[in-house]
Amino acid sequence: MSGSLGACPRSPDTGPGWWWLTGFHARGQEPGILSVWLLQVPVSPLLGDHLVVFVCTPCNSPLSLASAFTWEVKANDRTYNDQFKEKVFLCWQRKKYKSNIIHTTKYNFFSFLPLNLYEQFHRMSNTYFLLVIILQAAFPEIATMPWFALFAPLICLLAIRATRDLVDDIGRHRSDRTINNRPCKMLVGESFLCKKWKDLCVGDLVCLHGDNIVPADVLLLSSTEPNSLCYVETADIDGETNLKYRQALIMTHRELKNVKSMASFQGTVVCEEPNSRMHYFTGRLEWEGKKYPLDSGNILLRGCKIRNTDTCYGMVIYAGVDTKIMKNCGKVHLKKTKIDNMMNRLVILIFICVVLTSIALTFGFWSKVTEFKKHDYVLETHMYRMTSESFFMFLSFLILLSVMMPLAMFIIAEFIYLGNSIFIDWDVEMYYEPQGIPAKARSTSLNVQLGQVEYIFSDKTGTLTQNIMTFKKCCISGIVYEQDEEEALCEGNPFLWNKFADGKLLFKNTRLVSIVRSNKDKMVQEFWRLLAICHTVMVEEKDNQLLYQAASPDEEALVSAARNYGYVFLARTQDSITVMELGEERVYQVLAMMDFNSVRKRMSVLVRNPEGSIYLYTKGADTVLFECLRKKDVYKKEQTMIVATEQALTSFAEQTLRTLCLAYKKVDEDEYEEWRQRHQEASILLQNRAQALHQVYEEMEQNLQLLGVTAIEDRLQDGVPETIQCLKQGKIKVWVLTGDKQETAVNIGYACQLLSEDMGILEEEKITQILETYLESNSSNLPQVKTAAMIVSGEFLDQLIRSKTGLVWQNKDPNTQESPEAWRERAFVELASRCQAVICCRVTPKQKALIVALVKKYQNVVTLAIGDGANDVNMIKTADIGVGLAGQEGMQAVQNSDYMLAQFRFLRRLLLVHGRWSYMRVCKFLRYFIYKTLTMMMVQIWFAFYSGFTAQTLYEGWYLALFNLLYTTLPVLYIGLFEQDVSAKQSLELPKLYIAGQKDEFFNYWVFFQAIVHGTSASLVNFFMTLWISYDIIGPLSDYQSLSTVMSLSGLLTVTMEVILIIKYWTVLTVLSIFFSLCFYTAVTWTSQSFWLFTISPKTFPFLYVDRNVMSHPTVLLVVLLNVSLNTLPVLALRIIYQALKQPRPKEEKEEEEEEKEVPIEEIMVAPRARRSSYAFSHQEGYANLITQGTILRRTPGIHRQTFAMPSDEEIASNMDVV
Repeated sequence: MSGSLGACPRSPDTGPGWWWLTGFHARGQEPGILSVWLLQVPVSPLLGDHLVVFVCTPCNSPLSLASAFTWEVKANDRTYNDQFKEKVFLCWQRKKYKSNIIHTTKYNFFSFLPLNLYEQFHRMSNTYFLLVIILQAAFPEIATMPWFALFAPLICLLAIRATRDLVDDIGRHRSDRTINNRPCKMLVGESFLCKKWKDLCVGDLVCLHGDNIVPADVLLLSSTEPNSLCYVETADIDGETNLKYRQALIMTHRELKNVKSMASFQGTVVCEEPNSRMHYFTGRLEWEGKKYPLDSGNILLRGCKIRNTDTCYGMVIYAGVDTKIMKNCGKVHLKKTKIDNMMNRLVILIFICVVLTSIALTFGFWSKVTEFKKHDYVLETHMYRMTSESFFMFLSFLILLSVMMPLAMFIIAEFIYLGNSIFIDWDVEMYYEPQGIPAKARSTSLNVQLGQVEYIFSDKTGTLTQNIMTFKKCCISGIVYEQDEEEALCEGNPFLWNKFADGKLLFKNTRLVSIVRSNKDKMVQEFWRLLAICHTVMVEEKDNQLLYQAASPDEEALVSAARNYGYVFLARTQDSITVMELGEERVYQVLAMMDFNSVRKRMSVLVRNPEGSIYLYTKGADTVLFECLRKKDVYKKEQTMIVATEQALTSFAEQTLRTLCLAYKKVDEDEYEEWRQRHQEASILLQNRAQALHQVYEEMEQNLQLLGVTAIEDRLQDGVPETIQCLKQGKIKVWVLTGDKQETAVNIGYACQLLSEDMGILEEEKITQILETYLESNSSNLPQVKTAAMIVSGEFLDQLIRSKTGLVWQNKDPNTQESPEAWRERAFVELASRCQAVICCRVTPKQKALIVALVKKYQNVVTLAIGDGANDVNMIKTADIGVGLAGQEGMQAVQNSDYMLAQFRFLRRLLLVHGRWSYMRVCKFLRYFIYKTLTMMMVQIWFAFYSGFTAQTLYEGWYLALFNLLYTTLPVLYIGLFEQDVSAKQSLELPKLYIAGQKDEFFNYWVFFQAIVHGTSASLVNFFMTLWISYDIIGPLSDYQSLSTVMSLSGLLTVTMEVILIIKYWTVLTVLSIFFSLCFYTAVTWTSQSFWLFTISPKTFPFLYVDRNVMSHPTVLLVVLLNVSLNTLPVLALRIIYQALKQPRPKEEKEEEEEEKEVPIEEIMVAPRARRSSYAFSHQEGYANLITQGTILRRTPGIHRQTFAMPSDEEIASNMDVV
């Protein structure tokens, strides 16, 4: 029995996983597929580990793979694929396979109006105003104003918000249209024609060229590369910068060589249903009566970019919303701010208070009417209508007091949100001049939330970094070589002697160049020779220039550095590599390539030089390579060099450079022959082959001699470390969520100062131990983790959070039961929130969104997500605020974001300046608006006690209508748009000021209560002081209209004085806004009380010359002055006293700091590492095998890549023959 084993790791979301065995057959039988199913028994209650029991069945058994696969797609046969239907509702069915059209929008033409209205009336304020309008329309005789007077502003408010939502959604429609209309080549008949992405369906065959973006999830059928390899860049999907290779099945590679054969291809792919697992795929290809297993190595995912490949061909298996990247994109969420949620609750509270007040005043009316029974002139029939009259009086009071929650406040708030958004767009400090990209607020309703952010979730690649690798420094024989000073560089180019030199290399050291050219230092020679030999880079010549095609930017930087220093990699074959060494061409025979992987953390090449000597060249992490150095017969000079190299490693780590150690040794012929036999035996094992090979590799990689260290800079974006430090001072926690490897993510964490050298690392094993201890103990709180950072992987998160272990956790509170999954989620989030930093690596887009959702759920904080690629879209949509960077990975993140920035560093100004200002302005605006509304409208309640509880309005109708819309609008707008408590410079210098927004200090229930008390006290003064002064006096205040006018003016001047006191940022606009507000009052009052308007409509303009008559009396002016003084001076005195008492003394400040440092709960100390390794290397395992097997190499030398087109079958065939 013989064959091979393929695997699909189990996902906690999908239940039992499975393996397949291919080619296993008994003697005399055809090869087939043997299903291997899993029965899983829980072992660890926390991580969800399982005991695996294999159950093997042949394909024709009831338990075969066919029962596991329900997705069946046939190539070049849309009729066959269209026959599959899926049930939607009852008897309604639709096509199972979606088209390639995507929709990321919230609305369409038909759903916009009903859905938008549904969302808008989720705001309690809109529902409240609609109820008042209905009452006014239903009972016009008791309405204080016509119903349309409130209906028109409500329609205006709804229109403003609907327009804003429509504009945002139109942007999404445009983005979708742009993507759906991208061109691609699709097989139509017997030729590839240019079509659009939206025209693709499952089963269609597509042709892709270099730098094309894959339009759907495609099964790779063949390519122009050797053995139908295809190289893809997945940075826009998983954040990894290294190239990955995909390979077509050998059968399709051999058979599908031209368009005619592709047109006749009738293979059927049977695979799993569409899912969100980016790195997993299981299925098979059925073709010509045979079955071939498929895995993720055969699939090109939508969003990948074709690299280093002229042309490839594929078959669409998932299209549109069924693709894996779209399964990870998530839905558009309705985002509401904390203040919006609070205002909803306050509207309910105010409505309840208005109803209770109306009921109380109605009872007063009832009691007054009851007294009328004593009078003979009251008819008995009138008493029978008392109940209905009381009911109408209740409705009258309800309508009269409805302005306690003014509609004008919400309309003005929309203009304030819009204005602050425009200020973000206009900020030249956030304009990125190199690319001409300004900051842009794509959402106008979330500005206030920018001032309350507590957690930032950031992508790494393209967000924190530029994805540019630069050879920065090196250490050879313990001597560090750095970049020359600018004065030395000005003397000339040190590489003019080398015709192969790459002018883009920035690392120039004249001293090192002179040592290299002297060709006397053996260690320097071997150092550069190793970099030119030990790699998996491919080379081609184009326009007399060498072009390196590397699997990772790290390798390209290393080989390019060796090229500039005279050791030029020229060519490679299956068993040789050609290097130009200081002008001399030398060919090395490759005896073995020992591939890099994440466990070995090193790569080695065993070569025979032209002189016949055998050398082993190794590069890798210092943590593993130092263990491979020779321990015996080490000379003192070599020991000194090792110590100096360790010091250089420490220095490079402090500078956050990515390091690789280089070592070599000479291998005896006899030693090599013995090792070759063991290597050959290990390479043909059927079981545990990889482990055996690793053991053989380790035997050879011993007793090495250290050459030195390379230091590569993964260049950060400008200002990233300073930005993160500033945000941390503002108590904003930054979590990095990346799809890249752990070493790379950690190194960037140190580079951007998210991690520090004295910070302990809380890794997965320690996390598990802490949570298990917490589970077993009776402690009610997780222990405090001091000065530690948490680093976890996506796989660990799946095991920890989503595993179905059947664990029953006993809550201490018997009245509440918490599921095991909810407990794991909460425990993980609480532990992570106590760490100073969190880095999650190898996470999928869906896991990024999950982490954001968990923090929102269990911490109840404002979250912000920032990224630049399609893999960040789901996270951006899930967070309270989404920020998209206009980066190199496309505009998907920007098109789904709330704010657009060009650089990560602009986030500092966006939050600390614009965010904090917006929050402070809106809070001050709300508090002042509530205060001034109560100042004016509470007078109506006091007046009801003196008007027989008849719901008569005290103020003139026009004053009541224009008070919020005209008389006090400009100062309120100034507060909402221009108010500043500190300047932008001070906001950036004092990030601790930002903490006030996180704690909701500027607007909360206590501030709301203060505004109520302040407004109520002012109304009491205005009403009763005026009433008492005019009591029993015949004079200018003896009539109702005069009393109304004095109270109106007193109230207006009182709220104007309050706005003068609370404004801190005074400009000419401040003075003008106050001046014109008073001018508006004077002009409108003078006009509305004029004789000619009175003659036109006495009922509408009843206050004839009242203001003019009253203000002509000095005593009235003194009354107004007295009211304003009594409202202003005590408040001013209280504020001065409060500020004096609020300032802490030096001793109190020290006591508070000591209290903050003291942690009353259990602490866990995580000790920092003795010496941190800054090793980081982006590389994928498998390239070495492709080279040694010849799979990756072109068979015909001298043929280079060229642009590949498909106008005819003959050209297709000729190009395929090259393969």
